Formats: sequence, structure tokens, C-alpha cells
Amino acid sequence: MSSRFHVATRKGLFTVARDSAAWSIERASFLGDNCTLSLHDPRDGALYAALNHGHFGVKLHRSRDAGATWEEIAAPVYPEKPADYTPTHTPAEGKPVDWALKLIWSLAAGGPDEPGVLWCGTLPGGLFRSDNHGDSWQLNRPLWDDPLREQWFGGGADQPGIHSICVDPRDSRRVLLGVSCGGVWITEDAGASWRLSGHGLRAEYMPPGQEFEPNFQDPHLVVQCRSRPDALWIQHHNGIFRSTDGSASWSEITGVAPSTFGFAVAVHPHDPETAWFVPAIKDEKRIPAAGRVVVNRTRDGGRSFETLSAGLPQEHAYDLVYRHALDVDSTGERLVFGSTTGSLWVSEDGGDHWTTVSNHLPPIHAVQFEKPA
Repeated sequence: MSSRFHVATRKGLFTVARDSAAWSIERASFLGDNCTLSLHDPRDGALYAALNHGHFGVKLHRSRDAGATWEEIAAPVYPEKPADYTPTHTPAEGKPVDWALKLIWSLAAGGPDEPGVLWCGTLPGGLFRSDNHGDSWQLNRPLWDDPLREQWFGGGADQPGIHSICVDPRDSRRVLLGVSCGGVWITEDAGASWRLSGHGLRAEYMPPGQEFEPNFQDPHLVVQCRSRPDALWIQHHNGIFRSTDGSASWSEITGVAPSTFGFAVAVHPHDPETAWFVPAIKDEKRIPAAGRVVVNRTRDGGRSFETLSAGLPQEHAYDLVYRHALDVDSTGERLVFGSTTGSLWVSEDGGDHWTTVSNHLPPIHAVQFEKPA
């Protein structure tokens, strides 16, 4: 059972560990800096931290001693735009996509058979790969040069971005991506070619007749069951979707109280029927319904849901949970989630009860348990 996790926040990266008595903050790194994401690589124990310094750009750091010391490594760099380049499409905002790194939005370790391989998803929609633990990065040109990529557009961000990377534990060459707004993409050959997936996803914000267009979908997060990789869940802008056939088709799950809207989703690593969501009121509101922080859990593949609230604030609570700010450990028993108000909660019984770790952290972007290889 995992006893340590990392919390990426607006003002630093915090490592939280459990002793015999309670969870507590073990270490703080990059205090005052905007740490948007972290990755613990279970293959070698390395820890990565992505920082967004605004005017001074996006930086990437690596630690090989559990965060005691850090070294700056290469951040992904987009190639120069060809002088004669003219986009065939422009996003919904009417502006062509910049060929420049805006945000590291996802980091994922490659398979156990490919040590040193890392994947990085970014705004404005470029996917990068490193074969040397992040010392250098290469833009995946087959995806970047796909004509459909130029039809992607921003959701909450001004430009499209890759926020979900699922490396199939059965075959490291099979990688699935979630793109806002660009749907679900899959490679079977380590990025040499890509295909658009997502039949059954629905985007109600599109004009009539285009709601089911796969390339216009806004999955907020895509997660994959580790022991049953064909089982996938999406928290979408329009609700909750599930696939049992490796993303060949998706089914929408409706009628979930208090809401099917949200950003975060976690799936049990051994039970594909069990998943957790943190609901909110959608679009211009983006707050918990009725000022109550709750977690929704299904244990039967979405046929029914429980609303879990024990230990969570139930009055005048307006915590929003970002897409990477919910995680489940390798046993499926411990969960953690953090909010935009700097609150952090842990459960050790699958979500039945929650304990407050802190109410005073900076706004939380992402959380991640350390997991075994």
C-alpha cells in the first residue's frame, strides 16, 4: 500500500508521507514557484517536476533522491515553424496555434521494457518523447503533422492540449491520448502512426449534427485500468463515459446526482467496474453543488453510484478539483484529492471516509501516489 504521494501546487511541490500515526508533509520543494505537475517514475524512482514561470517559460526538473536535490533538465522545445507554413484550419478562436511550449500538461513513464522512455503532453497540442530520462525530447511528428490536428481547439485553455497519456501495460507500443479539444487518439506502434478513436462520445457544445464528431470532443481526463487495460473511463465536459473495448466505443452514463460534470476521474487498478469522480456544477459556475464537497463512486461499471461525504466539508465549501488532482494507489484502497482552495484529503478505505491532511496549501494542480513498477 502506497505511503507517499506528491502534491503539485501554485506555490511549490509537496511530498506527503504516512507514519504509524498520520499523514504529514515530509518535504517542500520549489517553494513560491508554480509547479503544475509531477511524475514519480516507478521503474527507477526518479521524480520529475514541471514548473511554469510565466514570462520566464516552462522548466522541467529531475530528482534521483526522492526530492532531496534537483537538477534542471531539458524541457520540450517545438521546432521552428517553416517560413512557408500556412495552417489549413484554425481553431474555434480563429487564431493559428503557436509552435511554442505553453504548458506541460501530462507526463507518463514508458513501459518496463523501455527504460528511460518518457512521454510528455503539452499545450498547444504537441506530444513529445524522451529516450534518456528527460535529458532531451523529440516532438512526435506523425501526430503533429496529422491534418486533423489542426482542427483541435481549446477548451478551458486558449489552445488545445494533451492532458492524458495511457501506456498499455501489455504493450508499451500502444499509447492512448486524451486531447482537449481533440478527442481520443491511439498509436499501436510507439507513435509512428496514429488513429482517432472515440465513437460514442458526445459534445453538446457543437452545432447540430456534429455532436458525435470524434475530433471535436473534450475529454477532461482519460484513465485506464491497469489490470484490465481495455477498460477505460472518461470524465468529459459533457459527463461520464466508459469503454470496455479499448476505446473502440464509448457509452455515456447519465442520471448521476448531484452532477456528471467534473474534471477528475480515477479507476481502481484491479477492478475496472470501480471508479471515482468529484462532481461540480458545469460551465460558468464550476463549484460543488449546494456548497458540498463529495466524491461519487461506482462499483458496478456505472449502473449505480454512491455519494461519499464522510469527513468532507458539507457547508459553504467551494473547492474545485482539477483533472490531475485525484489519484488512487496501487491497491485501490487509498485515495487522495486536492482542491483549488488548497485543501487536501486522504481516504484509506476506498472513499468511505476522508481525513483532512491540510486546508492551507496553495491551489492544488495535481496529486500522485508513488506506485510500484
